[in-house]
Amino acid sequence: MKVVVISGGASPEHQVSLASGRGIAKAAELSGHSVVPLLIDAEGNWQDGQHEAIALLQDSDVAIPALHGEGGEDGVIQGFLDQLHIPYVGNGVAASAVGLDKHLTKAVLRAQGLPVAPGITVRGADLRDPEAVVQRLKAAGIEFPVFAKPASGGSSFGVARATDLQSLATALAVAAELDPRVLVEQEIHGREIDLAVMEFPDGRVEVAPALEIHADPDQPFFNAATKYDSGRTQFVVPAPLEAELTEKLRRTALEVFDALGCQGLARVDFFVPADGNPLVNEINTFPGFTPASQFPRMWAAAGMSYADVIENLLTTAAAKKSA
Repeated sequence: MKVVVISGGASPEHQVSLASGRGIAKAAELSGHSVVPLLIDAEGNWQDGQHEAIALLQDSDVAIPALHGEGGEDGVIQGFLDQLHIPYVGNGVAASAVGLDKHLTKAVLRAQGLPVAPGITVRGADLRDPEAVVQRLKAAGIEFPVFAKPASGGSSFGVARATDLQSLATALAVAAELDPRVLVEQEIHGREIDLAVMEFPDGRVEVAPALEIHADPDQPFFNAATKYDSGRTQFVVPAPLEAELTEKLRRTALEVFDALGCQGLARVDFFVPADGNPLVNEINTFPGFTPASQFPRMWAAAGMSYADVIENLLTTAAAKKSA
């Protein structure tokens, strides 16, 4: 197949996307595909021009939007590809848009009866009034410590922990630099477990063995530095889980995938408190995709190589075109 790999983009995850794109392109080439890389610069412009990008896309069999964050994981590029009638790997417009928006994601999941971390969404004048936010938190039964995070985005950019009024004011300001809506959520003490969900050409959807994150103990939480720069963060896969908890996580991950109308792939991240009842933290509709990223690691534990995973995603996207 002739495959176009799109990477870069204007979000804070620009460099992460470039790394994902390079890994995907190399693996697809080694599998025998003809690969054309298309780059979007940090300002959101097609590096070689939009008309040239459209021509290359229309000459391809499948596109892989290896983009993270706004402009790539929020339905924008998916809508563009839909207009061009280009088959592409992964989620469509609606699932991408809702999945990147943590406020909408949690509203949908709550409506479906799925468990999420307690929290509120702050916007407008409240972002400059931490005392008003504290009153709202108290009314929702939420106490310090809390986490403030941009409503949209990933890789923990703009996320900060707050333990009192002063640190909450700082955390709100940090998150608001990236998004005018900020989620403030109860800190959850427990294990961090991720699950990789993937669709296959015959339409079945499966979940890989779970992964557990052991964040760098020198960092305050699993932040961007811990994810990308620390040598002390450990990813354990398969995660050592009891059979009952394993099944509960697997079933919930599939329910999240279905509730948001996902296609192709997703990574569903959980908190598992001491009582063992998992809470959905978030969904990544196009997670990090280097060979060392969590999603490929989980499928490696299921016996699928990095190249196998990419081949499956390509074949699944192509099968929908011919259906």
